[in-house]
Amino acid sequence: MNAKRAGSRPLVRTDGYATLSALVDAYQASGRYVLLRREALTSLGASAEAVKKAVQRLESKRRLAVPRRGFFAIVPVEYRDAGAPPASWYIDPLMKFHGRPYYVGLLSAAAIHGAAHEQPQEFQVVTLGQLRPAVSGRARIRFFTKRGVERTPTMEMRTETGAMRVSTPEATALDLLRYPLGAGHLGNIATVLSELAEKMDPERLADVARSEGELSAAQRLGYLLEQVGAPQVAGSLESFVSKQHPRYVRLRPDRSAKGAPKNARWHVLVNEEVETEA
Repeated sequence: MNAKRAGSRPLVRTDGYATLSALVDAYQASGRYVLLRREALTSLGASAEAVKKAVQRLESKRRLAVPRRGFFAIVPVEYRDAGAPPASWYIDPLMKFHGRPYYVGLLSAAAIHGAAHEQPQEFQVVTLGQLRPAVSGRARIRFFTKRGVERTPTMEMRTETGAMRVSTPEATALDLLRYPLGAGHLGNIATVLSELAEKMDPERLADVARSEGELSAAQRLGYLLEQVGAPQVAGSLESFVSKQHPRYVRLRPDRSAKGAPKNARWHVLVNEEVETEA
């Protein structure tokens, strides 16, 4: 990892820059890859319209990416073709810009934990309240809404430019079943779980399900863990589920369960045959 990017951030002189390009160069030289519009206005002493035009020029040259109005990501030369650095480089300051708690989750978190059949096509973030997707270059950040997001267990993971919050393997597994449309079809979820199970602790998994009250997701997760050959990981989860006296839930919520076999252990209506991907 580049020590300048990941280490301490030297202060950037805040005035005396003749152009936005010079300011961007100074930020990058000090290891900073995010610039806010208010910082540019203060540093350049220019009008809002002048800064807007300067941003547009640098954006057209792929020197700046603009995932949100007023928030600029500095693009190093190795990411010029992509039009923006990876979302992991600026997700933490972006969420601070929005003033929202967050964590990287679902397939993006699974990939970070080493459980990804293929690289996710979008960067998936769970937060409090709705946010429209952020698109910057080839990168697309998709936001999922969750009440009590602060209660979800997370880990601080180092990035090229600092750090970001990522859901633990156990919380990631539950979210895959809580947001099935974001995680792809059940076969994809099962494939990810087959790899993620190696990183999961049975007791922590049950604790997460208990603290978040995710009974239906826990039922589906327990069933799938058994299907992918990880029943030992689901042991404590079964104890939590059985004590809740659960009702039967459909394995695939958006499909009819008429005539579907019943799995009595997890109280799941198996309305789709699940196959992992090779």
